[in-house]
Amino acid sequence: MLAEAAESTVPALRVWTPGRSLAFGRRDVRAAGYDRARAAARERGFPPVERSVGGRAVAYADSTLAFAHAIPLDDARTGLNDRYESAVATLLAALRDAGADVARGEPSASYCPGDYSVRVAGGGKLSGIAQRVRRDAALVSGCVTVAERGPIRAVLSPVYDALDVPFDPDSVGSVKLAGGPDDPEAVRETLESAFVGDRAADVCDVADLSIDGD
Repeated sequence: MLAEAAESTVPALRVWTPGRSLAFGRRDVRAAGYDRARAAARERGFPPVERSVGGRAVAYADSTLAFAHAIPLDDARTGLNDRYESAVATLLAALRDAGADVARGEPSASYCPGDYSVRVAGGGKLSGIAQRVRRDAALVSGCVTVAERGPIRAVLSPVYDALDVPFDPDSVGSVKLAGGPDDPEAVRETLESAFVGDRAADVCDVADLSIDGD
């Protein structure tokens, strides 16, 4: 999808449910306890995978959504922070439109800590955003915990313990906990509408696109 957006100079968006898995970042792979962390994830029904963007480990439950926004670039040296800020603002607006009480930021000892996160207002983190930049396009991506906190808390605790990284299970939030819908399809439609905005959109079969890493 990133290559397609770069070639066509037209932004592309995908929002989907990746299914239950535990995505490890590059820093995790280099950690002394990585093999134990992978084993802990697998034992709890979260197949381990490695991702090319983002920071620390993230758990995807059955209702977790992932999103990827491919943006054509004229100059890869500029606009990094602007793209992050735009993604956070769009995500906040979408979730608030869906009835969720959310804010920017995250609690302490959160999973995959970063500067561009969304949390339940006064509560746990429910989304984080990462960015991958190449010469002609950028991929702004993230995940949204819609409803299932329990399985995520249960798997991240032993995983982060194995990686020797601080983690507080109470730092995990969800759209449902924020007062929004617990249906990933409803949240997906809200995210798509927010990111596409008033631009005309063509719906494509993802099988027709080159999705790097999926």
